[in-house]
Amino acid sequence: MNKILIIIPIIFIIIVIGLSFNSSDKISNNTVFHVTLADPSLYKNGIYSNTFTINEGNYVLKFIPNGDSPQSLNILLKGENYDFSENFKLNGTLHQTGISEYYTWDYDGQKEITISSSQKIQIEINPNGNELGSVSVYIIEN
Repeated sequence: MNKILIIIPIIFIIIVIGLSFNSSDKISNNTVFHVTLADPSLYKNGIYSNTFTINEGNYVLKFIPNGDSPQSLNILLKGENYDFSENFKLNGTLHQTGISEYYTWDYDGQKEITISSSQKIQIEINPNGNELGSVSVYIIEN
């Protein structure tokens, strides 16, 4: 009985690690934009700004936050034929396994975007004053 109590969490951990490697491959293969914000020097007047080129297609915003991430992120995408704005809110979800509790974190908001033509896009990310909380932001081709 004691061996089963030890083996079940180990199997669970192996599955979680395997799934994270699989999702990491998908992120890196289809990423058109990525930034990890964890340093105030990345911001000018409290806002991170950058430009990148994107092709016509469907995309998704993906975040890798933690408990210290900004509670809200305002994201603006501006292009010649495109304009997007969303205020994402950090949400923690409690998971109870019976023998442990843990949280997963994600940002709630409109994450799917459609680009009608290839163009240069300017992205602005406003962490609303929390320039020390770390978060990775991806735009991934769907």
